[in-house]
Amino acid sequence: MRLISYWRWFVSVLLLAITPYALAHGESKFNLPKGVTPISHDIYDLHMTIFWICVGIGVIVFGVMIYTLIYHRKSRGVKPAQFHEHTLVEIVWAVIPLLILVAMAIPATLVLIRMNDTTEADINIKVTGYQWKWQYEYLDHGISYFSNLSTPRDELENRKPTKGQWYLLEVDKPLVVPIHKKIRFLVTANDVVHSWWVPSLGIKRDAIPGFIYEAWARIEKPGTYRGQCAELCGVNHGFMPIVVKAVTEEEYNKWIAEQTQQKTAAAQLSTKSLTKDELMTLGKKVHDTNCAVCHKVDGSGMPPAFPAITGSHIATGPIAKHIDIVLNGKLGTAMQAFGSQLSDADIAAVVTYQRNALGNSKGDMVNTQEIKAARVKEKN
Repeated sequence: MRLISYWRWFVSVLLLAITPYALAHGESKFNLPKGVTPISHDIYDLHMTIFWICVGIGVIVFGVMIYTLIYHRKSRGVKPAQFHEHTLVEIVWAVIPLLILVAMAIPATLVLIRMNDTTEADINIKVTGYQWKWQYEYLDHGISYFSNLSTPRDELENRKPTKGQWYLLEVDKPLVVPIHKKIRFLVTANDVVHSWWVPSLGIKRDAIPGFIYEAWARIEKPGTYRGQCAELCGVNHGFMPIVVKAVTEEEYNKWIAEQTQQKTAAAQLSTKSLTKDELMTLGKKVHDTNCAVCHKVDGSGMPPAFPAITGSHIATGPIAKHIDIVLNGKLGTAMQAFGSQLSDADIAAVVTYQRNALGNSKGDMVNTQEIKAARVKEKN
């Protein structure tokens, strides 16, 4: 009778522990998100299936152990059995785990096959990781842009007390995609290893320079879905968020039209001569978005890895050298090449701004024609 009481106590405690999770079907902050794509649902269902198999195994194994500890304890005068091998037992405890593993491997393999089936995609988007931002290229529409953390540095460095809920997960330009369309992602990197991870989409793909990895998603409902770089990629790894905005097909087509117009306007901007005031205004925006992450908003830098722009021999020296390092970066350092990231107008503006702000006052300016000429010279 005492054995039955102990067993009932054990089962009651176990049920009390797992009932809340069973009732919620795993929907809690301690579990995987169910997500908004078929693949994320498959991953979630597979996870819960394996979880309950493990719970069952745990109940049986620990139940036998507790039964043995209670019923066969020394204080009851039980003598240990004297045997060293049992062929049938050894066969059973080898075959049963094998069957369990096979039963678990079959649904896992089916999910992996579906995860890697990127055929018949409606939209193709190339995702490139940079230190520390993401570039999105819509290969079917010829649209490309960078997505940067948009939280001001004062908030990140706790110089301002007010912060939004998503202060580490908000960007200036989210990835916009339509719902109910199969989207194929081609993930790579430009500099070091990154990882594009959006839990609600069921996607986590390493971004490795020189390699392209595929993933896909079909988002079922509109909304904003957030993620982060999941591979340690440098000092600002924690400030490399991902924001995916899923919209209706009508809204998506309207957004594509707007982006096409902006692309045309940007191309036109790079062909006209800007005034110094226009260059300074645009240059501050480019600096704060692309350069401040290493050199700080005030240009003071973070020596020795990220030298100051204020009073530097680059920002106060020959213009050609300044243009060259912005275009091509510097080998052996964290200074990356911005030639493929910024337009001629952006580079002309940021060089002009850095030479006439941040404690520098050279008084000169750069026009878009000089940047265009520098590009041509580089190719030749």
